[in-house]
Amino acid sequence: MDEQVLRSLIKWPNVPHCFGWLALDRRGQWRMRDEFVQKNNLPGNAIQHKALNEFIARNYACDTQRRYFFQNGPQRVFITLDATPWIVRIIPTDAEPNLLTQCQTSFKPQGALSDESGNIYITGLVKHAIYEDSSTTHFVEKDHFSIALLHDHDLDLFADLAKLHEEACSFGGSWKWGGETLALDPIHSQELSERFGFIKKPNASENFLP
Repeated sequence: MDEQVLRSLIKWPNVPHCFGWLALDRRGQWRMRDEFVQKNNLPGNAIQHKALNEFIARNYACDTQRRYFFQNGPQRVFITLDATPWIVRIIPTDAEPNLLTQCQTSFKPQGALSDESGNIYITGLVKHAIYEDSSTTHFVEKDHFSIALLHDHDLDLFADLAKLHEEACSFGGSWKWGGETLALDPIHSQELSERFGFIKKPNASENFLP
C-alpha cells in the first residue's frame, strides 16, 4: 500500500465508497466500467496505462468481509471479480518456474482445482493487504490462503506438469511443482466464492459492517 494513499485515507476518512466501476477480468486485466457498461452488462475497457495498472496493483486489498478493492487515495473502489481475486501466470525460469499474480506478486501453490469448463484454479498463499480496523484505517499485510484462476494461455504448461483422470464433472489427479506432488481436485465453479470466502460483486445496498 502506497504511503501517500494511507496518508490521504487518514486525512479524508469519510469519502464515499465506489461500486461497480472497476473489474478484474479472467486474464488479469483491470477494466473500467461506466454506467452504460454496467447497465448493459458489458466487460468495459481494459486499462492500458502502465503506471495506472501498477498503481492499482500496489493498492489492491480486501476487507474482513472479503470484498476486494482498490484504495484510490481516500476513496475505496470495490472490484467486480469475473472469476477469482487473483489471476496467475506460470513464469518459466532457468531453475523452477514461478507463479505470479496480476499484481506481480508471488503465489505459493498448495493444490489445484478443475471445474466443469476445464478451468484450472491454483490454491495457496499470497501476500497482500487486509483492511482490519476501520477506526484506525489500519491495513495488515500478511500471507493469506486464497485461490487464483490460471490464465488460459498457460493451460498447456500446466498440462505438462499434471497427471489427469476424469471425474464426474471435471478432472482430478496430481501435478508437480517445486519438487512436490500436489493434488488436483474437481470443483463446480459455483462453489468457489463461498468455499474460498470472496465476494465477486460487492454491492452498496448490502448491509456490511464498515
